[in-house]
Amino acid sequence: MKRTLFEIAEAVGARLIGDGSIVVGRVASIDSASPEDLVFVEDEKYLAAALQSKAGAVIVPDSIASSSTAKPLIVSNHPKLAFARAARLFHDSPTAPHAGPPVHPTAVIHESAWLAPGVVVEERAVIGAGVKLGEHTRIGCGCVIADGVSIGTECRIYPNVTIYAGTTLGDRVIVHAGGVLGSDGFGYVRDRKTGRYEKFPQVGRLVIEADVEIGANTTIDRGALDETRIRRGVKIDNLVHIGHNCDIGEDVVIAAQTGVSGSAVIENGAIVGGQVGIADHVRIGEGAILGAQAGVPSNKIVRGKGVVFWGTPARPIKQYLKQLAQLARLAKEG
Repeated sequence: MKRTLFEIAEAVGARLIGDGSIVVGRVASIDSASPEDLVFVEDEKYLAAALQSKAGAVIVPDSIASSSTAKPLIVSNHPKLAFARAARLFHDSPTAPHAGPPVHPTAVIHESAWLAPGVVVEERAVIGAGVKLGEHTRIGCGCVIADGVSIGTECRIYPNVTIYAGTTLGDRVIVHAGGVLGSDGFGYVRDRKTGRYEKFPQVGRLVIEADVEIGANTTIDRGALDETRIRRGVKIDNLVHIGHNCDIGEDVVIAAQTGVSGSAVIENGAIVGGQVGIADHVRIGEGAILGAQAGVPSNKIVRGKGVVFWGTPARPIKQYLKQLAQLARLAKEG
């Protein structure tokens, strides 16, 4: 979807210098840009390269904006954010027109399911009894949406996602290919006499609030008796597992291959790096940062807004690095 520079500047809340009638339709890097592309710079050392590139326009910060250049500039106090918002104007969205019938002939939809205006259901998707799909939501090919699931407006569910019964998704949720939402948690009780394990009831719910994005092949379990909740604005990378009864706070970011065990709580604004292991009944405090491959043992509380924690068990990075240095000295002395 092509846009004029005037439309882009207005949509992202930025100031325009130059010809606002120029039309662009993509975002690109400085090296690969064409006249139909938009690029951005945050540092003055890249400005010359951007201005000499083939790009149709450049998003720049106020500190390096100049009216002396022939290339149009979109001036923002946060160029990277403006660039991201501009990209969304160009690319396909749930509300974009869909080529072909809104419901593919091979899709299987229960007669009691409710599809709001603008819903798209692609090839071989299965929509169960009592499912509710909000306006302009798109269900990818091969998805299975179980009985009673509720999905809000403008959601994008990519191919081969499975959503179990007892799951609710808010508005503008994105679930990438292969995700599994609302499956049974890993809960068993051992019979002391026989040594065998018997399944503990997994009858709770999964609630995904608005503006959440869930990466490919990520799995999130339902609550055992109550609920698992992923709160507004959470961003989850590929290949992440979140266990039953977890509560993930608003605007939390979780990188790939992280595992979060049952009944863990991650408070608002925390950042979790790749391959982090979080054991059961852990609490990660607001704004804390867990570095890659950090490990948090059961029942521990990690607190420190803006503090980076690293290692296993996770501890403040200054302490961790000091301990590493001490170990290195001991090894050298030995």
